[in-house]
Amino acid sequence: MDIGKDLVAASATPLILAIVAEGDTYGYAILKRVAELSGGQLAWTDGMLYPVLHRLERNGHVESSWGASEIGRRRKYYRITASGRAELAAQRQQWQAVDSALRNVWFAIWPRHPALAAAFG
Repeated sequence: MDIGKDLVAASATPLILAIVAEGDTYGYAILKRVAELSGGQLAWTDGMLYPVLHRLERNGHVESSWGASEIGRRRKYYRITASGRAELAAQRQQWQAVDSALRNVWFAIWPRHPALAAAFG
């Protein structure tokens, strides 16, 4: 399934904040975790990830620091801040409201539209 760019962009902030909330991490690990959590449905690129990380850092939701990787190479690590945890909680509430509204609409419409029910189960 091809997930639209608007939905991918809208979900980027809560996904990144939730992943960084798991523990300090770096860009490539975030990309791998997004793919893992989405069952391969979301395949982000560096060009999509880093602008969001930089915006989150500018807004004070994450902090970064340089550290060494397992092989000694320098790597930029990201950690969530208190402000980021508050933002993650707010994002979660917003997404739960959207999810609930969509479920209510779909369950209200499908019984009255057999073509939709057949197409989407």
